[in-house]
Amino acid sequence: MAMKSWLDIPAGSHFSLANIPFAMITHAAASTPRPAVAIGDHALDLESFTANSGFRDLSIIQPHQSVFSEPTLNAFAALGRPFHSVVRKYLQDVLNEKTTYPEVLKDNRDLRAQCLIPIKDVTMHLPMKIGDYTDFYAGMNHAQNCGVLFRDPSKALQPNYKHLPVGYHGRASSVVVSGTPIRRPSGQILERPDADMPMFSPCKRLDYELELGGFICKANKMGEPVQVNSAEDYLFGLVLMNDWSARDIQAWEMVPLGPFNSKNFGTSISPWVVLADALEPFRTKGLDSGGVVTLAYLEEQRKDKVYDIKLEVDLKTPQGTTTPLTRTSARNLLYSFPQFIAHHTVGGCPLSVGDLMGSGTISGTETQSFGSMLEQNKGGKETIKLQDGSERKFLEDGDTVIFRGCCGADVSALVGFGSCEGTILPTYSTTTT
Repeated sequence: MAMKSWLDIPAGSHFSLANIPFAMITHAAASTPRPAVAIGDHALDLESFTANSGFRDLSIIQPHQSVFSEPTLNAFAALGRPFHSVVRKYLQDVLNEKTTYPEVLKDNRDLRAQCLIPIKDVTMHLPMKIGDYTDFYAGMNHAQNCGVLFRDPSKALQPNYKHLPVGYHGRASSVVVSGTPIRRPSGQILERPDADMPMFSPCKRLDYELELGGFICKANKMGEPVQVNSAEDYLFGLVLMNDWSARDIQAWEMVPLGPFNSKNFGTSISPWVVLADALEPFRTKGLDSGGVVTLAYLEEQRKDKVYDIKLEVDLKTPQGTTTPLTRTSARNLLYSFPQFIAHHTVGGCPLSVGDLMGSGTISGTETQSFGSMLEQNKGGKETIKLQDGSERKFLEDGDTVIFRGCCGADVSALVGFGSCEGTILPTYSTTTT
């Protein structure tokens, strides 16, 4: 039976009492970003909660209360998974209708008024200070779908694909919080396959990529790999992630190395970090490697290594019409975040608190489950029909892409991420003189 809060939580809310995700907010009474958790339609301001002795019955937090006055979640994350779990459970208890701490919030009107802010009245900020960002490519269906567009279908996956989590280092400085507009990039493109020279142009094939992002909460020393079966201790929580992609710039620059300007102009993440503990009930098996043997350093003891997160993508046109484009699940991943961490560090690479890791594009096996427009339009050969009768091959200026993700079937106990949104602005060169 689902836990019930004394605070009214609308049925279907992503932020039930079973969740308690963390974020950074500002609001009318607080101009400096501070940590908060979401509960229903409200954000619980943790700096105000702490200042008003909200944690007085949790002894473990006493030496560390300053983490809730920090401008990012890094200091809280660095306290470690056991600490996150205790704080989350305490807040669940405080907000429960059967709370053992009624004096903290339930019967304290002044404290409620100061600490509980309607989410519609808060401004969201990046949850973590991101030092490094690595994007993986663990969505095997996406890799297969893209591979057949450019290679012999029998060789769609590169020989290394099922042996290691393929990844590349992204650009942390262009990771932005949901709601931040994304400007169409310009760069070198090859307008025709038979062209002798590239041209400089605004991107004509702008795309989204449906991913999850994982935040690191524990550092390892340089030269010391993280063992895969202890790597869960390094994972703070997950967010939705849109790895915006300039497909025409990407096609020209990726041979012989990896993505560069086609990926570094913007990556959007959802603001609420869903803690790893909250996702535990939704573990499931990922994609099968088809008999390929995993090397020992990547072999996890637990087989339910990914999460059954229902994912969806909508496209909203400038005229206001919204069209569902993608419906899939995060079970469509070949590798897990602990495997990402183990592989990332196997050569001795040091991770830092706040590092971000992307899962790679998550696609199913049917067109409506593909996590990018490139897959849906068969590399630009087909069109995507929208609800208003118009068509798209790739994103146009003014389009808004909306990601959502949620776990669970009980509408009173959902564990969700809210949304990750971004609107496309015209390229810079066409809006200046």
